[in-house]
Amino acid sequence: MSTFSLQGYGDLLRAFAARDYRVADFHTANPAQRHLILRHDLDFSLEAVLPLAECEVALGWRATYFVLVRSEMYNIHTPAAVSVLRALQAQGHEIGLHLDASLYGADRVGLEQAASQECAWLEDTIGTAVRCLSFHRPAPSLLDDDKPLAGRVHAYQRRFFRDMGYCSDSRGQWGHGAPLDHRAVADGTALQLLTHPIWWAGSGTDDPVAVLDRFRDARDRALAQAIAANCEPYRGRAAKGE
Repeated sequence: MSTFSLQGYGDLLRAFAARDYRVADFHTANPAQRHLILRHDLDFSLEAVLPLAECEVALGWRATYFVLVRSEMYNIHTPAAVSVLRALQAQGHEIGLHLDASLYGADRVGLEQAASQECAWLEDTIGTAVRCLSFHRPAPSLLDDDKPLAGRVHAYQRRFFRDMGYCSDSRGQWGHGAPLDHRAVADGTALQLLTHPIWWAGSGTDDPVAVLDRFRDARDRALAQAIAANCEPYRGRAAKGE
């Protein structure tokens, strides 16, 4: 089994390629063929995505990166975030909306409106149409909802979530079994592979809590630098090492 590291991610992709899989997306994947949907939900970090994106491009593959627009973890409108999103686009990857459905309750009409609004916000930032979305913290009912949302496909529609294999590294572990051991791979049929880039940013030896602690420490340092850049009294104190 591949370790949760950049090397491990590259090894995993090459193993799929060796099994004659080719990458498709949410618009072209055929459940009956050896199609691999590479899906990334960006729950915590934007900065962690670029090394994985480069691994994919090295194989001539492209992925779909789903971005939160309402999150305490990152702000898609900052110059650094925009730079990451533009780099993904330049490499040919697709950017979709990661919709935090828990913010809107179970009302389908309200969820449609929220999805439409959030897609518009994201489109304004990336300068191109958002054609697909995934759910963050979805209610169980959404996992059986086969209808498009806000006129866009979503990652839990039947053909992506039931008619083909599904494998996720949620919580930093393979909750549905290791990808290469999936029944779909044995049968030579399609698989939706969901990864969260933050789990792949380390050496492969850290547990998920250690990975998140390292992420939190990095965020704290970045916040301190931002405060120092915008507040002279704090900048002076930081310069003294206080």
